[in-house]
Order: sequence, then C-alpha cells, then structure tokens
Amino acid sequence: MTRTAARTALLVVSALLAAVFPALGTAAADPVLDRAEPLASPVSANGSHITRIEVRDEQSLVLYAYSGAMDREIPLEILRPGDTGVPRPTLYLLNGAGGGEDGATWSARTDAASFLADKNVNVVTPMAGKWSYYTDWQRPDPVLGVNKWTTFLTEELPPLIDAGLGTNGVNAIAGLSSSGTSVLQLPIAKPGLYRGVAAYSGCAQTSDPVGQAYVNLAVETWGGGNTENMWGPPTDPAWVENDPYVNAEKLRGLALYLSNGSGLPGRYDTLDGPDIDGDVGTLANQVVVGGIIEAATNGCTHNMARRLGELNIPATVVFRDTGTHSWGYWRDDLENSWPVLAGALGV
Repeated sequence: MTRTAARTALLVVSALLAAVFPALGTAAADPVLDRAEPLASPVSANGSHITRIEVRDEQSLVLYAYSGAMDREIPLEILRPGDTGVPRPTLYLLNGAGGGEDGATWSARTDAASFLADKNVNVVTPMAGKWSYYTDWQRPDPVLGVNKWTTFLTEELPPLIDAGLGTNGVNAIAGLSSSGTSVLQLPIAKPGLYRGVAAYSGCAQTSDPVGQAYVNLAVETWGGGNTENMWGPPTDPAWVENDPYVNAEKLRGLALYLSNGSGLPGRYDTLDGPDIDGDVGTLANQVVVGGIIEAATNGCTHNMARRLGELNIPATVVFRDTGTHSWGYWRDDLENSWPVLAGALGV
C-alpha cells in the first residue's frame, strides 16, 4: 500500500470510529488549569481584576479577584467543566449567611462538586461575604466592614469570569437560606445577567416586619452587624427596593425554582444524618433551631409562590412535607433544581 493510500485509509477509519463512537472523543485540555492563570487578563471598569489562581486538582481551582468597590481580594472556588473544548456557561452558587467563611459551604457540607462535575458548566462560589446578604451596604460597618456585593457580583466579577475562564456568557445563580434571598435580588438589580435562578429555603420578603426580622436575625444576632448600615432604618426605601416579593415582576422571563421544607424532622434529621455524627446535641439543634427557621422560610416561600402566581410568572415550586434548615436537604434541592438550571444554561 502506498503512503498516500495508507493515509487515506487511516482518515476513513478515524472518521468511521468518530461517527460510531462519538462519546469516546477526548476532552480538550484546560489551559486555565494547565497554566494556573486566566485565559485573558481582564480588568473591570473600576479596576477590579484577577490577582492569582491556585489549582486544587484536575477540575477545581481557587481564583482570587480584587474588588475595586470593596478594596479587597475575594477568593472564589471554581469548578471547571469536564470538557473545556468549547466555551461553557456559568452557575454562580452562593453559600449561606456565613458566606463560606464559617465552614458551612457547599464544598465542605455536600458532594455538590461531584454532582456538577460532569455537567459541563463553570461553577463559581464566593468564599467571603459573611452576614452581608450579598448586597450593597450604604456605609461601612464597624464589625462587617465594607460590603458592596451587588456591585461585585453583577458588575465587577462577570467580565473577569467570562474572559478569564473563557465562558460563553450565559449565567444562572442558586443559593440557600439568606442567599436564597440574594439570588432573587441580584437578577432584579442586573436584568439580563442571569437566565435562571434557584432559591432554597430563602425568604424573599425583606421590607415587611417578618422579612425585616429574618434579616435582623442573620445580620445582627448572628453576624454582629448593624442593618442600618446595610439598608438604613426600617423605613428607608432601600428595604423595599431590595425586596424580591415587592419587585417580583422584574423576575419575569427567568427560569425560576423555589423550594422549602416544612420544618418537621425528616430523613436527614437523625443521629446518622449528614454532619450529625451521632451527636445528640447537634441533632437537637438541627431539629429545634433548624426546624423553626425552616418553618419560617416555608411561610416566606409560600408567599412568594403565591405572588408569582398572581403575576402569572411561571416557576417550579417544591414544598417538602418534612425537612429542617440543613445541608442534606439543600444538596437534594440542588439536584432536583438542576433540570430548571440546565434548561436556562442551555446544557
């Protein structure tokens, strides 16, 4: 066989194998992980930029971004797509009230990374922002410092992620507990940035007495901050402006998923449940405190679902008969919400 004929035969065989066994194609190497540096060196309008990257393993890294609005470096856990051969969308996945600074994180408390590893999306999780509600505060707080999280998450960070990781610019966002409020606020603050939202065990209300009590519990009782530094006194218009329930019309067009437990003990509220490790005191706290909080957010979620219904805004809403305010249920919520998020992201 001549060299030309052999080469032609090889090309034909390769084409046939690719057609018959397309799933056997090898994913392209990820230059971000290989070089431990962004694909580009983007700078946001106010000077925000990526400062460094630390590679953890073959799919995950920590990206550090300087925020010009807060004059600080923000660490972000990043899960890269299994196949980076083409630009992929991005899921922003927010931790709860502690912002990831208290060890209560998606990566530490769940196997969310394993679930998302084959979904071919970039997953971005800020590891800062404790007790801030991921919102822009009106003034610095003596305890919680400068918080300009709406600016960071909607203006500063997206162009850095899109250019630095080579995304396709399509985004969705998900969060739990107090961040279940934030993930509804952020699309209202920046229309068009996200295509899908998933809120787990959150309270969409912020401006009525119930909503304000919930915000005060997180920011002041647990975080030691002052909500007047956040949105001013209770009569300040900022409380209404940041209320997703009041501003629900601005969520129209988004793929929405809301979920909540009842507060009654469920499958994960046992001595062998996640994070319980047979400790009676831990279980009691989860059942009592976690039950009370989940029952409260259950009322909020019912109110928000009813409001969306009144406005004829489509949403997938799931109410569990049992379940406390705890990570086992939020891991399930993430998995259950994936079809909605995947549809929004186009994967």
